[in-house]
Amino acid sequence: MKTVWLSLSLCAALNGQSRAATIHFDDAPTGQSPAVWLATQTGSGTAKWTVERDDSAPSRPNVLKQSGQANYPLCLKDAPAIRDGFVEVKFKPVAGKEDQAGGVVWRAQDEDNYYICRANALEDNVTLYKTVAGKRTVLDIVGRKGGYGVKKKVAGGQWHTMRVEFAGSRFKVFFNGRQLFEVEDDTFPQAGKVGLWTKADSVTLFDDFHFVAKQGPGRKK
Repeated sequence: MKTVWLSLSLCAALNGQSRAATIHFDDAPTGQSPAVWLATQTGSGTAKWTVERDDSAPSRPNVLKQSGQANYPLCLKDAPAIRDGFVEVKFKPVAGKEDQAGGVVWRAQDEDNYYICRANALEDNVTLYKTVAGKRTVLDIVGRKGGYGVKKKVAGGQWHTMRVEFAGSRFKVFFNGRQLFEVEDDTFPQAGKVGLWTKADSVTLFDDFHFVAKQGPGRKK
């Protein structure tokens, strides 16, 4: 797997004290789950996470593809554990009769406990949830009670960029380079894994997975 790590000195110059990586999946063997990732799911079913060649990949030749069926297919990066920072990915909804979704996960404690923000090409919306003991609950947008995320065109068969910045209990959601909304929640205040997510029968491609783990003042490295 091709992983680009920024040096600590460069990270310190850009982000205070931090660690960062971008993963393109281009050096990983195709037809297999990527190394140092936990390819799994929340709930029942069987997720299928494999590295595949795809000519449309933003950074060719490979992508990470989810093509199984499960309640919530989930693929978590083994390390590092991140409390504050951001996670970003490019994703392409390809197929799915029930759902065509793709999203990012952060502060994951395990496959049943994490935050998730996803975009859905069948519903044309972007929504942020918490998953606790395997149960997914939508979180209110700051300044608005109730509702179901925000309406946003999510074209199938096209690449999009999802990014979530998280610091303390505040989360900022960006889609295709534009900030959409913020959410506040303190269910998972501790560090956790970052990763990728789909739903049901979604066939979704992922590329250019990027994360930054910020080291706050007084926090141990």
